[in-house]
Amino acid sequence: MEGKLRPNERREELIYALCKRRKDKVKNLAFEFNVSVRTMEDDIKILSLTHPIITHTGRYGGGVEVADGYYVGRKYLKPSQKDLLERLSETLSGDDLATMKSIFYDFTL
Repeated sequence: MEGKLRPNERREELIYALCKRRKDKVKNLAFEFNVSVRTMEDDIKILSLTHPIITHTGRYGGGVEVADGYYVGRKYLKPSQKDLLERLSETLSGDDLATMKSIFYDFTL
C-alpha cells in the first residue's frame, strides 16, 4: 500500500482484497495496510456489519475470511424475492422460463 489511506478507503481496499484472496491472517493484513493489529481488527468489525465476514481467533493473530460466493458489488436476492420468483417460475415455460433461470443464475450464484 502506498502512503496512508483514510479509514474508509482502507476498509474498501480491505474488503476487495479479502474478496480476491477469500481469507488471510489479521496480522498479515495489518502489515500490508501499515496499521496495527488492533486497527485492523476494528476495521474488520466495522466491515462485518455490512459484509458476510467470518473471523477466527487464534494464537498467531487469528484469521478472517468472506463467506463463500460473496463478492463486493454483486447484487443478491432477498429470501422473500427468491421465494416469489421460484413460485412464479413454476408457471413459466419456454423463453420466459429461460429468462427466469438466467435471473436466478445472475443473482444467486
